[in-house]
This record gives sequence, structure tokens and C-alpha cells, in this order.
Amino acid sequence: MQKLRLTAVSYLNTKPFIYGIFRGSLSDEIELSLDIPSVCAQKLADGRADIALTPVAILPNLPQAYLVSDYCIGATGPVKTVCLFSEKPIQEIKRLYLDFHSKTSATLAPILCRELWGVHPELLAATEGFEKNIQGDTAGLIIGDRAIGLEKRFPFVYDLGEAWKQWTGLPFVFAAWVSTKPLPPDFLTRFNAALQLGIAHIPELTQIIPGIPGFDMAAYFQENISYELDEAKWQGLQRFLNLLPKAGQYSVQRMAPAAIRPV
Repeated sequence: MQKLRLTAVSYLNTKPFIYGIFRGSLSDEIELSLDIPSVCAQKLADGRADIALTPVAILPNLPQAYLVSDYCIGATGPVKTVCLFSEKPIQEIKRLYLDFHSKTSATLAPILCRELWGVHPELLAATEGFEKNIQGDTAGLIIGDRAIGLEKRFPFVYDLGEAWKQWTGLPFVFAAWVSTKPLPPDFLTRFNAALQLGIAHIPELTQIIPGIPGFDMAAYFQENISYELDEAKWQGLQRFLNLLPKAGQYSVQRMAPAAIRPV
């Protein structure tokens, strides 16, 4: 049997999923790679991956997308690792670097600037090492593990998970498990169970993963990241997708073990 090619985000917040996959019964059925979010999205789009934990902003660029799990990378408030960092208040920002690691966060930040904070900074495409250019009236969006601890360096920090909740009253979905084709129901059931297993073992994981000085890993996994793709997150995801320019005709379906329904 040919293995399914799976790509997942290489950040700390994905470790419960990876733990569950390899503790469950799927390790012999998949070929796993760990990548930054933008690479996960590209692999899914060009057919190099059968399943990807991908930024949800890519969904309108896919002619067909199946969300294949009841789990995601989401937040019901502050997410800690998707933030705008600045030396000045947001109202004084003239330029904003957008992290190249994820299209979702780079799309969400300008929306919040416009709709919540009422500012219109010049948007700058970030490249490797852009963090050193965050100074004066130039801010930067930084996501993932690189954001950990930066609140000690910059006096102004704007958490995008918290800001979205403030603006919409809804949780946010940063990344979801997506396929561009239907997958066998039996595999989906076992895949979902593996992810659930990983989430259930978060307390154990916090004892295994090397600690980060000054960072509360248990709180991050259990409070800042919200993994269940529940009804409130579906509403938040729909709200976000409706804000995006549509790339032609596309269809997104939920293909979780229990049901298939349109988004």
C-alpha cells in the first residue's frame, strides 16, 4: 500500500499532533515531513502532499479542499505566538513587515489593522532576518516559535488571536488539516483518533519537551492553543474566509469522521 504523504507545521504547537500520530497506528501508513506553514501550503497546492496542516488562507486558492479532522491550530483568545511587535503604539506605525512563514497570519494582520485599529501602514514583504528591522515606526508580524520571548524585547505587543476575538467575538483558526481529495473513511477515523490521542497526552508532553526559560509551556498548550475544531471555530473560520478575495470557483468541505458538510 502506498503511503500517504503528510506535511505538518514544524512549530511547538504541532507536537501533540505528531506525538499522537506516532503513538497511534498510522506511522506505517504515512510519510511525514515537518515544514514552515507556507511550505505546507505549497506542498498541498502542487500535489507533493496528500494531507497538510496548512494555513487556512490558502483554501480559496484550492479548487477543492477537504478538512479531514476535528482538530486544528486555533485560539479562543491570546495565542502568544502570532503577534505584531513594535517600539511604538499601533496608531503610530507607518510600516509593517509581514512574516513570510504563514499566509493566514500575513492576511489577518492587515485586516485587523484596518478594521480594528483603524491604521493603514505600508505593508512590507519580509525576508529572512527581517526581525532586526523592527524599530521606530516600523513594526513586524512574527509567528511561531520565533515569537516566544519577544515581549521582553518590544514594549508594544499585539496578539492577533486576542485582537480577532475582540473584533469579532469569535475564536480563530490559523491552520487546519486539509486534503485536496476524498480520503478513505477508515483512515480518517484512525487519523482523527491519533490526533485526539496526542491532545490527551499534553500533560505528559510538557514533561518530555525541553523547557524554554520564562515560557509556560503547559499554559501555551492548554490555554493559548485551542485544538478542537468546534462549532464556534467553524463560525470564526467562515467569517475569515468571507473576508478573503475568492480565487475563482472553489469548494471547502468538512470531511471529519462523523459528517461531511460545506463551509
